[in-house]
Amino acid sequence: MFNQSTLGASSGFGATTTPSSANPMKDFEVTSPPDDSITSLAFSPATIQQNFLIAGSWDNNVRCWEVEQSGKTIPKSMQTMQGPVLDVCWSDDGTKVFMASCDKMVKCWDLNSNQTIQVAAHDAPVKTCHWVKGPTYSCLMTGSWDKTLKFWDTRSPNPMLTINLPERAYCADVDFPMAVVGTAGRGLIVYQLEGKPQEYKRIESPLKYQHRCVAIFRDKKKVPTGYALGSVEGRVAIQYVNPQNPKDNFTFKCHRSNGAPNGYQDIYAVNDIAFHPVHGTLATVGSDGSFNFWDKDARTKLKPSEAMEQPITRCCFNSNGQIFAYAVSYDWSKGHEFYSPMKKNYIFLRSCFDELKPRSSS
Repeated sequence: MFNQSTLGASSGFGATTTPSSANPMKDFEVTSPPDDSITSLAFSPATIQQNFLIAGSWDNNVRCWEVEQSGKTIPKSMQTMQGPVLDVCWSDDGTKVFMASCDKMVKCWDLNSNQTIQVAAHDAPVKTCHWVKGPTYSCLMTGSWDKTLKFWDTRSPNPMLTINLPERAYCADVDFPMAVVGTAGRGLIVYQLEGKPQEYKRIESPLKYQHRCVAIFRDKKKVPTGYALGSVEGRVAIQYVNPQNPKDNFTFKCHRSNGAPNGYQDIYAVNDIAFHPVHGTLATVGSDGSFNFWDKDARTKLKPSEAMEQPITRCCFNSNGQIFAYAVSYDWSKGHEFYSPMKKNYIFLRSCFDELKPRSSS
């Protein structure tokens, strides 16, 4: 797929125009990035040959790029919502993109016709959208600040199913037959999607602070078996839904500064977590402006990054795990005083397959 000599080579394109302080890892820069903070990133599924990347932003737009072997990105198209875009996802066949917005709607963007149509509605901004692909049905799952989780057969104006949440939806992930939703008030619920979606288990949160992101992981047989949950307090919990041993569940600290002179530590939010589709290792990104690669089974850090000039808000891997994408933009974690309109938003691409190989068990 991506050959190492091009994607990730320091002499690559984009390295010249951008100040090195903005791109300390010398990664490939996506051309024509969003005009405001980036909320969401997603690579096209394995069902289509090329790699396409979509990104949603507070500028109300969703952009699509084609990513070439060389690391070059070609802007393909853009769609606009009536409010900031909070999440994006792909259909399993790679023909459609779903866009969830503060305008309380989710729209479906048909990439072939370049048309959009509304497919979901809530009573408040829609924070998450995920495509559910099961053997007997497929649908769109949406989570909102109206405290509901809804499932949509995208051909009907009414949801197939509405589930009330204890609080506003803050983060979610889907890997059939499992879904997990994190809410305000540190709520955490696992759903089973077989047959029809239903609550499987409510979990006492392993984290003491607000949930920010969640990602499902699989076991060695590629069966979804647990999830990683990130909080605003620089901590990630690795949780098995049905742990063989209670000691299998653990938490670890990340995205924290190495102790200020006064003995205090700066603690940053974990903004996103992504699992590598081949190795099962994971990446975390944070408000400290860094990404880290981890091996949860060996409980070790595989690679830290240098810090960017601004926070990293989202990250994702492409379907074969060759490319790691991450978005650098202000997340308002330090309030309006630290917002600088002069600072550009960036999306970077990194050739990552070898860096995410698990620690060899010696």
